[in-house]
Amino acid sequence: QVQLVESGGGLVQPGGSLRLSCADSGRTRIMYAMGWFRQAPGKEREFVASLSWDGGATYYEDSVKARFTIGRDNAKNTVSLQMNSLKPEDTAVYYCAATRNLRGSMSKNAYSYWGQGTQVTVSS
Repeated sequence: QVQLVESGGGLVQPGGSLRLSCADSGRTRIMYAMGWFRQAPGKEREFVASLSWDGGATYYEDSVKARFTIGRDNAKNTVSLQMNSLKPEDTAVYYCAATRNLRGSMSKNAYSYWGQGTQVTVSS
């Protein structure tokens, strides 16, 4: 059973940085690709970034390209999201998710496993 737990959220000023982490506490041997999504109040959950099982393929939502970087450590069963140059519009609850589609996907419907979310607030 895949059990995802996010950490690293918080309050940051515009232009600042945060690093989110997601660990699979289930310590499964299931192969999966990982993604990050976010949901702001009153809005639908939207794609942020994804990374293939082998780390060879990444996808980013246009507004976060060149600011966010997704990475993974398969030996530790963790995935990270480094967020730089944060903007107030990045404020949301951020979720990590896992999919059996080994290349990853931008569609939330492709993901079977989700973490509980971590709040990111960008404000002065």
